[in-house]
Amino acid sequence: MTSLVHARPAASRNWPSLSSLAALYRSRRALAALDGAALADIGLTRAEADAEARRPLWDLPHAWQPRAKC
Repeated sequence: MTSLVHARPAASRNWPSLSSLAALYRSRRALAALDGAALADIGLTRAEADAEARRPLWDLPHAWQPRAKC
């Protein structure tokens, strides 16, 4: 018996779930709200934090992007 999880098309397996995208949105909003001291604690400048927070939702972190198959 095939489960529904394995019945998804191959292309959809490479993209994050809706809940993962929602978490990414919340993370970017939280990053934008950090003050200078908190940013210094994590090793980011205000410009770096603002650039990350302004990225559109579909601009996924590099680690989330689907890998090309050879």
